[in-house]
Amino acid sequence: CHPRPSVETASHVRLQTWPVVVATAVVGGLSHTEVHHRPKRGWIWNQFFVLEEHIGPDAQYVGKLHSNSDKGDGSVRYILSGEGAGSIFIINEVTGDIHATESLDRERKAHYVLHAQAFDRNTEKPLEPKSEFIIKVQDINDNAPKFPDGPFVAAVPEMSQVGTSVYQVTASDADDPTYGNSARVVYSILQGQPYFSIDPKTGVIRTALANMDREAREHYAVVIQAKDMAGSVGGLSGSTTINITLTDVNDNPPKFPQKNYQLYVPESAQVGKPVGKIKANDEDLGVNAAIKYSIINSEGAAMFSIATDRDTREGIISLKKPLNYERKKTYTLHIEGVNTHVEPRFSYLGPFKDTATLKITVGDVDEPPVFSMDYYIMDVYENARIGTEVGAVTARDPDSKNSPVRYFINLSEHGDKYFNIDMDSGVIKTTQSLDREDMPWHNITVMASEVDNPSLLSHVPVTVQVLDVNDNPPEIKTDEVVVCESSRPGQVIQTIAAVDKDDFANGQRFSFSLLSGIPVNPNFTLKDNEDNTASIIARRRRFSRLVQELYELPIVVWDGGEPALSGTSTLTLQVCPCQWNGKVQTCQDERGLLSSAGLSTGALIAILLCIVILLVIVVLFITLRRSKKEPLIISEEDVRENVVTYDDEGGGEEDTEAFDIIALRNPAAAEELKFRRDVRPEAARHCGGPARGCHSPPELDQVNVQKFIKQRLVEADMDTGGPPYDSLQTYAYEGQGSPTGSISSLDSPGTHSEQDYNYLDDWGPEFQKLAELYGEDMDVADILWIVL
Repeated sequence: CHPRPSVETASHVRLQTWPVVVATAVVGGLSHTEVHHRPKRGWIWNQFFVLEEHIGPDAQYVGKLHSNSDKGDGSVRYILSGEGAGSIFIINEVTGDIHATESLDRERKAHYVLHAQAFDRNTEKPLEPKSEFIIKVQDINDNAPKFPDGPFVAAVPEMSQVGTSVYQVTASDADDPTYGNSARVVYSILQGQPYFSIDPKTGVIRTALANMDREAREHYAVVIQAKDMAGSVGGLSGSTTINITLTDVNDNPPKFPQKNYQLYVPESAQVGKPVGKIKANDEDLGVNAAIKYSIINSEGAAMFSIATDRDTREGIISLKKPLNYERKKTYTLHIEGVNTHVEPRFSYLGPFKDTATLKITVGDVDEPPVFSMDYYIMDVYENARIGTEVGAVTARDPDSKNSPVRYFINLSEHGDKYFNIDMDSGVIKTTQSLDREDMPWHNITVMASEVDNPSLLSHVPVTVQVLDVNDNPPEIKTDEVVVCESSRPGQVIQTIAAVDKDDFANGQRFSFSLLSGIPVNPNFTLKDNEDNTASIIARRRRFSRLVQELYELPIVVWDGGEPALSGTSTLTLQVCPCQWNGKVQTCQDERGLLSSAGLSTGALIAILLCIVILLVIVVLFITLRRSKKEPLIISEEDVRENVVTYDDEGGGEEDTEAFDIIALRNPAAAEELKFRRDVRPEAARHCGGPARGCHSPPELDQVNVQKFIKQRLVEADMDTGGPPYDSLQTYAYEGQGSPTGSISSLDSPGTHSEQDYNYLDDWGPEFQKLAELYGEDMDVADILWIVL
């Protein structure tokens, strides 16, 4: 052994080499900058390694600690501390021998760090500073390779080439890969040859056999072994299973199980409905087995169609046209099935299609009658007599026996029976008078059945058009016409048009005229515009709504039909005021005038509400004032039961009007008129002046009015039938014999004005009303009453 100084500390370490084991010593305790020189002193110990998995009865010897200070006289005591000291590792304090008391597992803990120190047994002083050393656990091959994720699943397409990669497996070994071959693994196949192979180093599985067919065998279970010690004898091993599936490719064409098929189809089969099916087999799967069917001969393709059912991969045969046993009893179909997905690399296997022949036999069925047409359109004139022939339908028995056919109308769909049909001939006739204006079209359903088999029915729609005849007179659209008060002679009042319920041919041309046989209308005339319209024209100047508001104008209208029909319509012409608006005159009623004044409906309602509120306030005020008046009779003694209070203000104007004013003007006749003063005479009540039918009183003589009034006062005081309160009578007497006379026009005789007031039309809208009044033949009294 050769001593070698440590580069870590200033202490000297002596290393001893023993066969089989290697010792490593690390001495510490001092910093790098401090250097202590101990002449010829230092540790001397064996190399420390220990084998794992020791199973002997005795403790396993690890190594020996020795100091240069130890003379072999037992004066040096060795102390061991650190990981496992005293439990796993023990030391002989005198000799320094270290033993392992337990079996160690490198895979659990690969090394232990411990500290050693030497003391003088007598003085208990350290002879060496505390030093650190490591005991490494030496590996042995005690762990077999493992596949942590197995078993595995893999897939490879069928018909793959040799050497196609399938899967790669990897095994793990817990032993030390840096020591020996304990962790060196090689792979091999225990089961799965000759179909697959594996690379011993990488674990890649590849195909080993060409043209493996999924249809022959689909699943393979391959067992792989991993062995350590590079596969040598004595190595440990582990295995796993890889389940390999061959995926499908399109390497098989479709094939019909047989080349010839037969099918029976009754002639009553419905068009568009399936009548049969056929299927070709394909050993492939999924899209590789998809088949498209087609009918490749024209005879079959004209009558039948075929489609593929995606779920069952069957060819569904349907009928394209109706079958007729009497015309053709058999059909031959050449059906082809082709793969829709073909891989070019397998084209050498042949065409991926197949054909088969299908013979269809048509079965005879008792069929219902067949009409000569799919639908019928007939026509008949309106108002035709009952029993008029409209048309006829025909049907026949398509079967070979040609059974007779009976016809009838389906009344369940048409409640109104306008037509009937001859059971044997199919002739349709009217049963009621038809009106085109009421119903121009009639839709009926005619049914036909065989005499031998009435349960077999066929239907056909029949449309009957009712043709027009000129049986409706024309009528005028407008019933009411507005005439402006300011209309002038020759002015067009309104243009009218006519309507006719008959169709275009008979109702297009109209002519107009006034009703003949009556006196000439002095107010209006009619002009035929010869364009199916007519114009109403004023014949005189100005109309007054106060004089006459409504006029009637009978007008006769002829149509252009054969024969021509005429209708008389009486139009009502209403006179109303019009407002001026340039050349356009708009006729309005009172509500229109209010609107033109700027008052809307809402504004009028608001004004009316305000007036009602003011009236209510006035009534309440008067009521409160009456309730506060003092009674007319006030007694000094408070005898409430005998006090009578008359709360009345008197008759007012009623009392004044109760006496005839003629009595003041003719006192001589007063004695003959004895009446109550509080009762109004009937004669005075109905007199309203000369303009309303009353006549002026006769000329009165000179009378003493003062004497007459005093006499009436005495009579009023003595009258016990009068009211129990003072009554004020006012006699308005102007006297008589005025040299001026009356200025009232009411007593003046009516005279016709000879003045022309047409110039008022040029003064503008402000004088419009006055111009209209003076333009008529009215007396002055009437004009004043209208103005007032």
